[in-house]
Amino acid sequence: GEPVLRPRGSTQLDWEVELGVVIGRTARYVPRESALDYVWGYTIINDISARDFQFLTSQWAAGKIADTFGPVGPYIADTREIPDPHVLDLKTFVNGKQMQRGTTRTFIFNVNYLVSYLSGLMTLCPGDLIATGTPPGVGVAMKPPVFMHPGDVVRVEVQLLARS
Repeated sequence: GEPVLRPRGSTQLDWEVELGVVIGRTARYVPRESALDYVWGYTIINDISARDFQFLTSQWAAGKIADTFGPVGPYIADTREIPDPHVLDLKTFVNGKQMQRGTTRTFIFNVNYLVSYLSGLMTLCPGDLIATGTPPGVGVAMKPPVFMHPGDVVRVEVQLLARS
């Protein structure tokens, strides 16, 4: 419910709904098969991106690190509530219009892989948060590109997929 502040000079603010993976215990060199044992729960992240800053160089950090970017939550669902993170639907709405929809079933890198891979690069500690990546529908990829404007309302959602 808080505003996202546009960095001075940016005109290309974009949304990215992502699943947030909250680490629950210290993880180092974790095999994929047991990676979910190190997860405490899941939340939602809007990985706001200033695309005009992000693409200035090959390093994306400038487009991702502004104050108020990356709002998280407001809730964390523990693994009892979501025992399988690969059956979730992710959506983004801008001013009530659906802009993104995807599922965790189609992630390029699933949660098991991400926890395993990252724990091989660094020690993951309780409370660490992993952002999984976003489904199709970001504004920069639209023809023509669509970006957020002052006063726009962006809502991101994560829910269990409906059973068929």
